[in-house]
Amino acid sequence: MNELTNIFKALSDVTRLRIIKLLEQGELCVCDIVAALDMVQPKVSFHLGALKEAGFIKDRKRGKWTHYSLSDKDLFRRMLILSVSERMKDGEIAGDRKRLEAFLVSKEQGGKVTALKAKGRCCV
Repeated sequence: MNELTNIFKALSDVTRLRIIKLLEQGELCVCDIVAALDMVQPKVSFHLGALKEAGFIKDRKRGKWTHYSLSDKDLFRRMLILSVSERMKDGEIAGDRKRLEAFLVSKEQGGKVTALKAKGRCCV
């Protein structure tokens, strides 16, 4: 029963749903998600932890950085992700995607990310 409760709690928060929508496009580093959501890293990490505990996402360490992606090992969870994702309108997370895209471009070009990298806040 506790596992089922964790699953539905994880899906009951708008921020976690936004993270799921972002991860639909592929693996992202914490700094990517922070930039997309325009939130502080500890808050994003809290939500990532809840999603991981519920089995919706998996992580991969690369140096001191953690990269996240959707987990596809459990059919029940995958169907829940698809159902929830389908009901979220693209307009609801358009700002997130726009910020993510801008951040990824600046990351490739070394622009704004240079300051974050110097402070140890970016995985580049």
